[in-house]
Formats: sequence, structure tokens, C-alpha cells
Amino acid sequence: MNLQRLAIANLRVTPLTTGLNIGLLALGTATIVVLLLLSHQISQSLSRDARGIDLVLGAKGSPVQLILSTVYHADIPTGNIPLDEAQRWADDRRVAKAVPLSLGDSARGARIVGTTRDYPALYDASLAVGQWWGAPLEAVLGSEAARTSGLKLGDTFTGAHGLSGLGDQHGETPYTVVGVLGETGAVVDRLILTSLESVWAVHGDGHGHSHDGEHGEAGDDHFDEGHDAEHGDHEHGDDHADEHEHQADGHDHDEHDEHDEHDEHDEHDGAGHDDSNREITAMLLQYASPTTAASMPRQINAQSNLQAAAPAFELARLLQLIGVGLDGLRAFALILIASAAFSVFGALYGALRSRRGELAMMRCMGATRADLMLALLIEGLLLGVAGVVLGLLVGHGVVELLGSALSGQQGVPLTGRVFLVDELILCAGLLLVVVVATALPAWQAYRTDVARALSESA
Repeated sequence: MNLQRLAIANLRVTPLTTGLNIGLLALGTATIVVLLLLSHQISQSLSRDARGIDLVLGAKGSPVQLILSTVYHADIPTGNIPLDEAQRWADDRRVAKAVPLSLGDSARGARIVGTTRDYPALYDASLAVGQWWGAPLEAVLGSEAARTSGLKLGDTFTGAHGLSGLGDQHGETPYTVVGVLGETGAVVDRLILTSLESVWAVHGDGHGHSHDGEHGEAGDDHFDEGHDAEHGDHEHGDDHADEHEHQADGHDHDEHDEHDEHDEHDEHDGAGHDDSNREITAMLLQYASPTTAASMPRQINAQSNLQAAAPAFELARLLQLIGVGLDGLRAFALILIASAAFSVFGALYGALRSRRGELAMMRCMGATRADLMLALLIEGLLLGVAGVVLGLLVGHGVVELLGSALSGQQGVPLTGRVFLVDELILCAGLLLVVVVATALPAWQAYRTDVARALSESA
């Protein structure tokens, strides 16, 4: 006697009930699978994007907004901060590394980030093609930014004020693509990187570049040294201006027009070195020692006009907020699964009562009590396996479609083409629930009284 074929035949007798049971179980399974995939990928992505960043210095405001805008690039910045004040904390002996960020513009759906090469190094990003930015208004694209924007090496583009790309276009200061990064899976994939000097040039006096930016990599690779030099120029700015004024008075303007024009150009460039006029959006800090986390943020918040926010702390708060919403959905999914279990139990128990005569005939034809019980268990397991497999397919498909729909937006990249160990535990748990729901009808089949069942069916 083929018990599996018998179970399938019994399920086909009531296709509507069978479909309802499979559908309820699949819906509950799919809901939990979607929650597992979303929570895993979101938490993993958030942790990866904050890797190597212990503290963020920015303008006063919401610390969550500061972290979202500067670490995850998913919100509007809280404002700008003076470069010299941020650099003062970056030079603190308790800081191992400082990475400046200047935000505010976007191009073709990707955010433009003025920074140094230490920023892509946080994510172990390397060039796939081209070279790093050197001169002002040179840009390197993240892999995702290059794909969605359609830009390639040698192309030019202009940034737009704001992070939506709908603001005023900076048409007089186009960027040139000089490199494209390889894929990292981190937030840097979705960004357009350039130098700080480029951002200052775009938002400066309307001139195409700043003086220190003409020296190419010097202003980028040696941010701290360049800052000290600029700070020195600022300190002697009054003497320098007096000297120029004295020289201007001592020359014959009719005979030295060309020299005067050159002096005016130098004066303008010198003004561009004034750090008191330079601003950035944030400074990302990496501690030299873990013990610094206990004192430095509190000290910055109390003794400066800056805000210090720790990504690890704010990330925990974000995940806690996300977890509250996920818990509600998870509870809903568990209710669906419980409903499916009761439905399976009701269907099999009802079928058992209507098939008592059939089971008695099977006993007369040589089937044992164990065969009858096993036939009911197989029937329940077939319902469970069908519901779980369908739920897995639906759950992964939903996440994949969601990831494709959101692929052009700034946010956490999602995919349904991953399988978690937790899903194996989920499948085992769901099948166990189905077996428990089937156990009572199966036990009733085992205890079937042949003579009584035949007399009742006669």
C-alpha cells in the first residue's frame, strides 16, 4: 500500500480546503521570511556603513539626523560647521584618524561628497577603472552611482544644490569623471566623491578653483598639513595685507598695470586660504583608544558649538525603533501560522470523521493501525511542506521585488537572493507545528474500531 499516493489522493478530494490550508501557512511563512531578510540586511548594512567611525562632529541638532546624513547619507545634514573648530578636535591626541565631509549637492540621483581619500579607505574601496581625483572638480564615482547615472570616464556633469537633485544647477562649475570604484556593498557605492576644494570652489566666489586646490593631491592627501599651512596664512593675514597695500602705494600705476593685476589675483587667492571662512558638514573621527568613548563626546558637547554623536549608540537606537515595528509584524505572522495550524487540524479531523468507514475497510484489507496513523501524518506533512515551500518562495520574491523597486533610491540595498540559517530553523519549527496539529487526528485513526466503524457506515 502506497501511503504517500493515498495521502495525495485524499488531499485532492477537497481542493478548496487544501488550498486554504496551504495558503494560510504560506502567508504566515512568507511574512516571517520577509521580516528575517529585512532585519538581517538592514542591521548588517547599517553596521557595515558605520565601520571604523567612532564619533561624528557636526552642527547642533538631532544626533540621529546627523548620523543618518553623514554616515548613511539618508537624510538632510543638520548644517555646516567651521573647519578650524572641527580640526581642533581632529588634532586631539585621543583621535587616530579624522575624515572631513562636505555635503549639500547631488547629481543624477547620487550625492556629491567632498572628502579626502581616507573616506573610501574606511570601506576598503579601490578603483575599478581610472584614477583618484587630483585637481579640483575631478570626481570618482561609486559603482552604484556610475550604474544609475550612466556616467563614465571622461564625462562631465554638474551638481545641483540640495540632495534631491531639484535645486539650482551649478552649471559654471562642471565636474569631470576620472575614476570609478569597485563594488563594496557599502554606502560609498552610491556616492560621488571629490575633494573638499572642489566643493568649496562650487560654493565659493564663482571662480573655478581655490588656490590650494591647484596643487592637486597635496591638498587632499595631506589634509591636516594643508590645514595648518592655511591656518598659518590666516594668522599672518593682517601683515600680509599691509605689505600688499604698502607695495601698491609705492608703484607707478601707469607703468606697472600688469604687476598690479597680478597682485590683485594674489590677494584674492590669499583670501581663499582663510580657514575662518571655510566650512564642512561633518568630521568623522576614529579613536586612538576605546576608553576615549567615555569622555570625548561629552567634552565636545559641553565645551564647543559642535555636536558629537556616536554611530554605535544611535545605531542601537535605530535598530530598537525598527525592532518595535518588526515585532508587531512578527506577531501578526505568528497569528497566521497558528490559524493555519488550527485549520490543518480541523480539516484532518473533519476528514477523519467522514472517512471512518474507509479506514475500517483499509484495516480489513490488511492495513495496520500504524499504517492508518502514518497516512494521516503524511497528509498533514504534505500540507505543511507545500505551505512552507510556497511561503519561502513568496517571501524571497517579495524582498527581491522590493530591492529592485528601491534600487534607484538612497537607502539600504535589499536582495531576496540570500538564504539565512534562521530560515532553516523557521522551516523546522513550522513543520513541527503541523505535525503537532496532525497528531490528534492521526491518533484517532490509530484507535479506529473496525467493527464499530463498519456498522456505523452500513
